[in-house]
Amino acid sequence: MKGFDPKFKDLPDYILGITQEIWENRGIHTLNQYYGKDICLRMPLGVYHGNQGVISKTQSTLVEFPDRELLGEDVIWSGNEDDGFLSSHRLYCTGTHSGPSMFGSPTGKPVVFRVIADCYAINNQITDEWLVRDYGAVAKQLGTDARNIAQALIQSEGGPEHALPTLTPANDPTGPYQGKGNDNEWGETYADYLTRLMRAEFSLIPLRYDRAVHAEYPGQISAHGWKAVDAFWLGLRASFPNAVFSIEHQIGRDDAQSPPRAALRWSLHGKHEGWGHFGKPSGADVYILGISHAEFGPRGLRREYTVFDEVAIWKQILLQQMD
Repeated sequence: MKGFDPKFKDLPDYILGITQEIWENRGIHTLNQYYGKDICLRMPLGVYHGNQGVISKTQSTLVEFPDRELLGEDVIWSGNEDDGFLSSHRLYCTGTHSGPSMFGSPTGKPVVFRVIADCYAINNQITDEWLVRDYGAVAKQLGTDARNIAQALIQSEGGPEHALPTLTPANDPTGPYQGKGNDNEWGETYADYLTRLMRAEFSLIPLRYDRAVHAEYPGQISAHGWKAVDAFWLGLRASFPNAVFSIEHQIGRDDAQSPPRAALRWSLHGKHEGWGHFGKPSGADVYILGISHAEFGPRGLRREYTVFDEVAIWKQILLQQMD
């Protein structure tokens, strides 16, 4: 790849390689090499500016889960050598809660959770990133839930008057990556499916999803079959029935030895005014950043992975209730 270290044979090799080098091989210093000085890292719980902010966040995460492993399940990507690449990297993470963190004092409990990171890479550096972790899954495995973690986080930050802002359109900076992905048919297909589900067309599921579909959803939900998929998407939409759904980035791919795949980064922005996954309607204005991956088979969509941060959602709801 032009502009990249020749030890990397292609973009997935670069993304998987530097992830292992940084996290598992403890090469945190290599962030100075692989991440741009002015990188913008967007996470649902906040925005981090500059490489030093990324290094600080990485070190904090390794304190709480020092034995963390990041198993790269897939890299779905678009772009080219001249304009740069956008990788949507899905990871299955394991670790032991051995250090102090936003989840409280160390519990010694093992956890597993998924992460999807969308990274813009050009000339051997990542200069723009969107990172979503399933913190709801971590909370559940530590014996609590996302709402309680959000409440504790607000208090640890000094209460509602001093709590750090979550990601919203108002504080989402414009970074160097302005692309929207590609026009591959599988990205188009999956974007159509999610758009229709967000229009309450849940009758689409038995028509377009494999009857034996396997789905992985926030909060460590491992789901199988049409009813489980319906319950997840209906529960999300019912919580925010009038929120605006937007596809922010769209990739489709046909690769040798892989099923047709798609990666979508999307947002849902509006009032929490319905009963659903987030309990009693609060009227809070909520912004959700989500990333979804899909794999297609001969009988329709057969695997679906969606990640959003339930802690960040609850933090927005609770902060507005405390006003």
